[in-house]
Amino acid sequence: MAKITFKFEDLNIPEKVVETEGLEKSILEITEEQDIHLNHNCGGVCACSTCHIYILKGDTFLEEISDKEEDFIDRAINPRLESRLACQCIILKESADITVEIPDQKRIIGHEH
Repeated sequence: MAKITFKFEDLNIPEKVVETEGLEKSILEITEEQDIHLNHNCGGVCACSTCHIYILKGDTFLEEISDKEEDFIDRAINPRLESRLACQCIILKESADITVEIPDQKRIIGHEH
């Protein structure tokens, strides 16, 4: 089982720890399954930056960042070194232990699940 800890920039939202059969799933897919609010305008095909997240721990358990993803991250609000797009963060190991921070979604205009 993969373990993903979701933290939130909006401190009014409590941290959520999820254990899931996460192999070959994206972080975006897991937020959908777990009813965690994360905007995503393009439907998860790496064509926007609304599912922008920060990987605080466990980036080695995820597919490497592509040039296309890097281009879209540059368009995100407040990108940092640990920025990724949740739709592109595919879990590679069932034993993954990942910590994600979700930016404040009130600043992002986008599609909710």
